Amino acid sequence: MAKEAKSRGGPDQDLIRELASLLEETGLSEIEIEREGLRVRVARQQLVSATTVAPSLAAAPATTTPPPKADSEDPAKHPGCVKSPMVGTAYLAPEPGAPPFIDVGARVAQGQTILIIEAMKTMNHIPAPKAGTVTAILVGNGHPVEFGEPLVIIE
Repeated sequence: MAKEAKSRGGPDQDLIRELASLLEETGLSEIEIEREGLRVRVARQQLVSATTVAPSLAAAPATTTPPPKADSEDPAKHPGCVKSPMVGTAYLAPEPGAPPFIDVGARVAQGQTILIIEAMKTMNHIPAPKAGTVTAILVGNGHPVEFGEPLVIIE
């Protein structure tokens, strides 16, 4: 992480650590604050390569799922919508080349892993909240997801 501070004294190390932690939590690439004559900017370099983001999953082939029907309502309002519990990267299979956890039309059991969301280099298994049939997969493999974003529809 690159650190820059302009002040008469040295920058407060705790403040820099707090800002660096905030960068990791939010996924931002840089943050800058100024207060009481102290200006602190914390930035991180983001290399775009398969080795910086989940090397074991970065090569997973992208899968395409048809978007929901145009006449359907907002998928987030669907009673069977499974929403992302966090910001991260969605993976539809446990590893590259492996079959996906679910397919459209597949039956799932409550608690069955339906996908993985990588957040801060941790692989979080997302379970089906109920048993049913997968009617739509709304995210692509290796695509970023936001908190509350619709991921899957289970009816």
